[in-house]
Amino acid sequence: MAEELDKVDVVVVGTGWAGGVVSAELAKAGKNVVALEKGEEKVRSDYIGVKDELRFDNRYDIMQNLKGDTVTSRNEIDETALPIRSPQTMQIGIDTGGASVHWAGATYRYWPYEFEMRSQTIERYGEDKIPEDMNLQDWGITYEEMEPYYEQWEYMAGIGGEQDPLAPERNRPWPNPPMKETPSLRLFKDAATNLGLHPYQLASGNMTENYENPDGEQLNACMYCSYCTRHGCDFDAKSDPIATVIKTANRQDNFELRHKANVRRVLYDEDENMATGVLYVDENTGLEYEQPADVVVLAAFAFANNRLLMLSGIGEQYDPETREGTLGRNFNGQYNHAFHGATGYFDNEKFNLYMGAGALGATLSDYAADNFDHTDLDFLGGGAIELRQYGYAAITSSGNVPEGTPSWGREYKDTSLKYAYSTLTIWYTANAMSYWHNYVDLDPTYTDEYGDPLLRVTYKFGDNERNIGEFGIERCTEIMEEMGADIVEPGTMPDEFNHVYTGGHYTGGVVMGDDPETSVVNSYLQMWDVDNLFVVGGSAFPQHGGHHPTPTIGALAYRAAEGILMYMDEEEGQLVQANRKSNLI
Repeated sequence: MAEELDKVDVVVVGTGWAGGVVSAELAKAGKNVVALEKGEEKVRSDYIGVKDELRFDNRYDIMQNLKGDTVTSRNEIDETALPIRSPQTMQIGIDTGGASVHWAGATYRYWPYEFEMRSQTIERYGEDKIPEDMNLQDWGITYEEMEPYYEQWEYMAGIGGEQDPLAPERNRPWPNPPMKETPSLRLFKDAATNLGLHPYQLASGNMTENYENPDGEQLNACMYCSYCTRHGCDFDAKSDPIATVIKTANRQDNFELRHKANVRRVLYDEDENMATGVLYVDENTGLEYEQPADVVVLAAFAFANNRLLMLSGIGEQYDPETREGTLGRNFNGQYNHAFHGATGYFDNEKFNLYMGAGALGATLSDYAADNFDHTDLDFLGGGAIELRQYGYAAITSSGNVPEGTPSWGREYKDTSLKYAYSTLTIWYTANAMSYWHNYVDLDPTYTDEYGDPLLRVTYKFGDNERNIGEFGIERCTEIMEEMGADIVEPGTMPDEFNHVYTGGHYTGGVVMGDDPETSVVNSYLQMWDVDNLFVVGGSAFPQHGGHHPTPTIGALAYRAAEGILMYMDEEEGQLVQANRKSNLI
């Protein structure tokens, strides 16, 4: 029998950017907030002295253990899905800050076109341009409405960047200057410029100078140590929730963060059609608790947000046979097909690639969104072409050998040493579209350690993903050849998704919109069916944009926090779409 705890104003599930932003904003507003984190407590000192490539890049130290809790995966709806158990094939962040701690720091806003992709595609190309099997839909919010929330997140996170020459003008400049330009980035920019493109320095959550954010949190200038991706920063030089919003929330007496708190259900009163709290297990003791709350916020990873609603019987499960229902619909994953480009090997260049940072890079937007004419192309959307200088450590650099090189022996060793710091890769990170056949539901066979069904992912590529991947490979190859690489190896587009969920860019299932028939939450991420339940995070994306999702998750979290306060303070039920910030119609 679960012990019932004292009621609070708000309970938040998850402590990544989504949960951290909501927790900080509501706690600053005077609400009594309890945040529940499935993983262990982590503070900055836990990452001091752990620049350990083997531990974090190869053994995935800060990723979720998949033995007890994972997803099952299949391509076709008539297949039996099988569990993903290896951290090499799926990495899900855990502990304080969640996946936001091991992000690289790359920062992009989505384009105006991407928020209204369906309506703008029809306006420019006609409805026949949209494939019949594609669930393309607008987000229920415009870029102009999102802009102030992007800005709020960027100033909190101390993002450093420069203006994309093709992007809409910003209301305010980036809060920090861009990262340093290295020889490899200069080479990329010169080659792209020679081809008539418009390169610029990638915006970064790796600090370019000491910075105090609007909440008074101090961030330190990056030392370009190369240990960003899959690592926690030991110096508060990479903006993450531990350094920013969780720290801000913890300064408030009305905020409490509980760790090893595995939430299993949203408590739901069907008669009142209201969430009443959550049920969770304290995994330190094995005891169960009910945490009552006036407002429940699910702000976990996209997989977890979907699964919690399904386990709790909240929402109408999507059925691919009838195409009815909304929960679980429009699942998509950028990492399922992204990062196809070209690799170049330079015989007479050394790029000092042992130094770097997660978002030290150059990029261009000429092939993003609808910035190029799609009339005669066999796909919609686009993405960013990037060259990143993450920083190669010993294990990483040893893999830089051209195709045909033996995998062991003297030739491998000599070639590996030759190209260790003379290899560059350009990537194209493109839109991932939603289709009627891609969705998530509860698995009928496999369960977790508590006997609850695992989440089942049904995902296969659409023609759009294959065609846009081939397009990106061609464009990246052109740039690498212009850069003068002695050996250029174009990437390859796999025939089908191979159940490798690396990276963590998975979205959808609890999608936002302005129509309850095709969405689960409104533009404040409030469930259409349950007024006091908000579902925040990448699970809200109707389709995946052509850039990395983190800034959009952060911006949507600020909008959701605003909506929660409006709901609580103005005693409103369902928040309707607003055309101006902070006002209800």
